[in-house]
Amino acid sequence: MIDAALQDKNPDTRQQAVIALSLSVARQPWTGKVINMLDDRDVPVRVATVLTLVDLREEDTKQALHKALDDTVPEVSYAAAKALFSLGDPAGKEALLAVLEKESKTASGFFTKEKREAIRMLHTPHALFLFAVRQGAGMVPLPGFGMGVSSMEQILTDPGTSGRAAAALLLSKDKDEQTLQALKDAISDNNWSVRAACVHALAVRNDPAQRDALEPMLLDKSLGVRLRAAVGWLRLDAIAHGVKPPVPPRERAAPTRL
Repeated sequence: MIDAALQDKNPDTRQQAVIALSLSVARQPWTGKVINMLDDRDVPVRVATVLTLVDLREEDTKQALHKALDDTVPEVSYAAAKALFSLGDPAGKEALLAVLEKESKTASGFFTKEKREAIRMLHTPHALFLFAVRQGAGMVPLPGFGMGVSSMEQILTDPGTSGRAAAALLLSKDKDEQTLQALKDAISDNNWSVRAACVHALAVRNDPAQRDALEPMLLDKSLGVRLRAAVGWLRLDAIAHGVKPPVPPRERAAPTRL
C-alpha cells in the first residue's frame, strides 16, 4: 500500500504517503524510499519529504538534506535550510543567514508560482509556523512561557509575510555575533514582517544591550512593529533591572518525543 502510494500518479497521494512515513519507527527500508522522493517532480512532495527526513533522523538524512539545499526551487531549498538548522547542522544556519541577508530567495517568482498553484496548492504560512514550533528554535507551542508565541504566529500567518521574516524568527535564539549583526541589519528592511520579526528576535534574546537597537523602531510606520518594539524594550529594561528572563521548558529539560 505504501509503495503504491509513493508511486501514485496523483501528487497529493505521494505527498500523503511521505507525510505518513514520518511516523515510522522501523527506519529501513523507508528512509531510503523517502530520500528518493527528493527527486519527485512535484514541489510540495519534495517539501514534505524534507520535513519527514527531519523526523526519521537517520545517519544519511543529513546528506540528503544537503542535497535538497541545492534544489532549484526556492521553497524546497528553504525547507532544507530550516530542517538542517533544527538538526544543528551549520549549513542550515548559513543558509538562513543568507536568506535574512537577501542573498537567496525563499519563494519562486510570481509567474512560476502562479503556474504551479494552478496545478496544486502550495504549503501555507501557517504550516511554516507549525514547523517553527515543532522544530523548536527556542520556541514552545503554548503561550504563557514568555517567548512571544502569539507574536510569532501572527507574523508567520500573515499573507504578506516574507520568508526572511521566518528566517529571523528561526534564528532568534542563536546567540552568536554573526546572527546578531544580521538581525540588526535586517531590522530596517522594507517589508514590515521582516522588521517585526527582527524586533521579536532581538527581544527574546533577553540581552538588555539590545534596547538601543529597538528604540528607533518605536517610530516605525507599522503599528505592529512599533508595539513589538515598545514591549520588547520594556522586557529588556526589566531584565536589566533584575527581572529573571523566562526559560522555555525545552531549555529546562529534554522534551519527550511522542
